[in-house]
Amino acid sequence: MISVVGARNITTYGRDFCAKLINELAPTNPIIVSGFAYGVDISAHKAAIENGLQTIGCLAHGLNQIYPKVHKKYVSQVQDNGGFITEFWSSDVFDRTNFLKRNRIIAGMSEATIVIESAERGGSLVTADIANSYNREVFAVPGRTTDSQSQGCNNLIKTQQARLLTSAADIVYMLGWKLEDYKAKPQQKKLFVDLSTEEKVIYDYLKNNKKQVLDLIALNCKIPTFKASSLLLSMELKGVIRPLPGKLFQII
Repeated sequence: MISVVGARNITTYGRDFCAKLINELAPTNPIIVSGFAYGVDISAHKAAIENGLQTIGCLAHGLNQIYPKVHKKYVSQVQDNGGFITEFWSSDVFDRTNFLKRNRIIAGMSEATIVIESAERGGSLVTADIANSYNREVFAVPGRTTDSQSQGCNNLIKTQQARLLTSAADIVYMLGWKLEDYKAKPQQKKLFVDLSTEEKVIYDYLKNNKKQVLDLIALNCKIPTFKASSLLLSMELKGVIRPLPGKLFQII
């Protein structure tokens, strides 16, 4: 399950990227979660339906109404390919403050949250922040520095609150997904790999503690976090460890 969020005022670039991304992800058969609102939300739901994927609309009001009303024409399609959820009573009417309350559910339901487009301030940035607090992966689509609807995504990437997303392959790789029709060629595991002294410390720690997050690895191995991050990348390239969802690492 992945959550796709972003700007209400989606650009052509954002809409095209959203459609292409979900089309590329289709072979992995993900469930697409979003908020059924304007812009990126409805684009994600429509792209999921067009690719025969399940999709879930997380509403900011009761189930006896639909907001925005113009999206009523998509209700039956979503119900036939997934459904709607909400924490609000049927008598609860739409209120803009409900969006922020609803965002924690969108972030919590999924393995990763993807921000397609966002201005410098926006509800999707709140969703990304919540997803990070849940130790979930966050991806953001970069854009030109002059584009207002890319400011939020660029800032997420710049401050390392999100991974840079350029294609579906980035998600498949970082989350450790496998394409249904993918057949890996058997590889002989290397018996001897050259590791630095600090890499050996990390290796021994992970060998004894299995899956661990970056911060704990750095703390327990007494290595600065920025350096531990670089060492983990080096070890990944050497085929010694692999990253897992939730910013975890384990040895292979």
